[in-house]
Amino acid sequence: MSTHDHDTELAAEQRYVATLYDHLDAERTRVSDRYRGALRGTGGTLVERDAEVRALARQMARLNVADSGLCFGRLDSVDGETVYVGRIGLLDEADDFASLLVDWRAPAARAFYVATGASPENMRRRRQFHTMGRRVLDFTDEILGRPDASGDLGASSGTGDAALLAAVNAPRGEGMRDIVATIQAEQDEIIRLDHAGVLVIEGGPGTGKTVVALHRVAYLLYTQRKRMESHGVLVVGPNAAFLDHVGRVLPSLGETNVVFMTTGDLYPGLQVAARDTPEVTRVKGALDMLGVLAKAVADRQRVPSEPIPIDLADVSVRIDPDIAQWAVDEARGSGKTHNDARSVFADVLTWALTERAIAKIGKGWLTREDRNAWEHLRSELVEELDEHAGFAAALDQLWPMLTPETLLAELYSSPDRLSAAGADPILLRADGHAWTVSDVPLLDELVDLLGRDKKAEAAAEKDRREEAAYAAGVLDLMIGREDLMDDEDQLLASDVIAAEELAERFEERDTRELAERAAADRDWTYGHVVVDEAQELSAMEWRVLMRRCPRRSFTIVGDLAQRRSAAGVTSWQDTLEPYVDRRWLYRPLLTNYRTPSEIMAVAAAVLAEFAPDVTPPESVRSCGVAPWSRHVTADELASAVDEFVRTENGREGTSVVIGPPGTAGAVAPADTKGLEYDAVLIVDPETIMGDGPRGAADLYVALTRATQRLGVLHTGPLPDALRGLTEQRGVTSRG
Repeated sequence: MSTHDHDTELAAEQRYVATLYDHLDAERTRVSDRYRGALRGTGGTLVERDAEVRALARQMARLNVADSGLCFGRLDSVDGETVYVGRIGLLDEADDFASLLVDWRAPAARAFYVATGASPENMRRRRQFHTMGRRVLDFTDEILGRPDASGDLGASSGTGDAALLAAVNAPRGEGMRDIVATIQAEQDEIIRLDHAGVLVIEGGPGTGKTVVALHRVAYLLYTQRKRMESHGVLVVGPNAAFLDHVGRVLPSLGETNVVFMTTGDLYPGLQVAARDTPEVTRVKGALDMLGVLAKAVADRQRVPSEPIPIDLADVSVRIDPDIAQWAVDEARGSGKTHNDARSVFADVLTWALTERAIAKIGKGWLTREDRNAWEHLRSELVEELDEHAGFAAALDQLWPMLTPETLLAELYSSPDRLSAAGADPILLRADGHAWTVSDVPLLDELVDLLGRDKKAEAAAEKDRREEAAYAAGVLDLMIGREDLMDDEDQLLASDVIAAEELAERFEERDTRELAERAAADRDWTYGHVVVDEAQELSAMEWRVLMRRCPRRSFTIVGDLAQRRSAAGVTSWQDTLEPYVDRRWLYRPLLTNYRTPSEIMAVAAAVLAEFAPDVTPPESVRSCGVAPWSRHVTADELASAVDEFVRTENGREGTSVVIGPPGTAGAVAPADTKGLEYDAVLIVDPETIMGDGPRGAADLYVALTRATQRLGVLHTGPLPDALRGLTEQRGVTSRG
């Protein structure tokens, strides 16, 4: 294509894209007007108006994010049809709703991602735009299939890899970017996979498994919006830094009904980041803890060793061990949770005590044949027991109301309780009761074992009754002013509203967005769950997540070779089949888009040390900069790190120093999982790797964070696996 022809086509594409933005602006104005009207509206019920406002707000959000990179390419079919592909779909209402722009998730856009020269999908050309704001700066064409009869390959101005390489070579920003313009065929297949159940995406570092999973969520929301949007999506990641890194992807695609959590956030009211030692993590994460928790609850359902006296107004009775055992057996046999079964326990004790009291009080004059007198006396005794402080104390001693936090804290602090529950003594701790990430699934499990706190629910019900009584008083005042009404046909307040309905008017409506409501509700069930770094989750944590999604709609992302948790996944099959049997799919990603080949060669040598059967992903690019190492003394280390930081601060992009946990000025390898940086400096790799197989996995993670430059500072002998590094003298960064 000549320069003149290229410029002519570029101008034509700019005009078309400008037309798309005109339609986007018009649609945004239309939705904005409807939104303002809905806010002022009075038609329909309050719930209906609220639903309309929320729906229009979501629609506005999708239109607003489409401004950036609205249209990123086009397809020309062999039949002469042209399809423009972009972030959203746009229709021309003036032209019988003809398609102006196809949403990247629509079936018509699929060929943009999967068509190749060998399999052109009935397409002749794929054109990718390079844009800035609303301007089309340039385009790249890829001719698909065979050339035309004249042998002309058409307007070819580059290769199909140009856009991809430009994206992966670009300096990293503060967060992960979407890849709608550069989705590769192997990624697109997974994103559009027609499977409503559990999908496992496994891939080594840099394969894009996280961003593929997030785009799959956007695709599912597009194809199943009615079902999924009302329940929302849960995204679970390894740490807060990771969630912050990926948190912009789905909003950039116009999807906002998403909850981002770590496993330490899964229990409402807690945000836990502290971690146990590996051995304690292993014990707490094992399914054996189910039996421990059940026994810990049963241990709080007690039979007294000695009778407990209950002094009533007219008679004294006592709770004997045999009566308490009967009550315990009945309560446990009810099948109710611990807190719910307390009422059964109390009813049995109440019946037994009132029987004994009646027998004593009525001795010599009252028989069971005198049914009315017997029941009247029982009623009085029941009322007395209900208000009896001693009886209430006995109930709290023998069958206390428990919260998960109370039970678990008391279990950890008592050798006797741990022994009674059959727990490993390693769980005993004397450092107070600061929760760890491994405690979260145990607390969540206890919610189902204990049930709700009936005292708290009773207090809430009391508040509701008081509000209704207050509203009834207001209603009485309104009715009392009937004498002031001139019109005998005037409706009274009591004709149109009841006290409880009036009380509801005083209640604060829940105006929170879905994501906020879902995060605060332990019983919320999600339409879909994404689990990243899934190889780190314990068996107990998987139980929590399965409860959050009864439909078992999951996208699971991980790499077993990177597992570092002692309680983590060793087999996807063993982890998933108890929940979904064989109804799950596995898809690997084998191409490394992030890590250049120079760095991956070094990382692959470390991988071979601890996972020799695992094949590292193949890098699609090189960076031209050799990864280096430098031996320094302990005294030189700080200045060498400072030199690296100063050098990288003068460059565009991001950088990080990674070292063993506790290293001043460095980030631990585990805290960089899922993240990426232009430049990485690793400090003391020999110390990192010295922690056995887990240490080797940590070093592998650290090595594969860099997209451009990698340096290593070592104070001891360089591990053999890092012999591929270029040894430097007095230099901490180059290239």
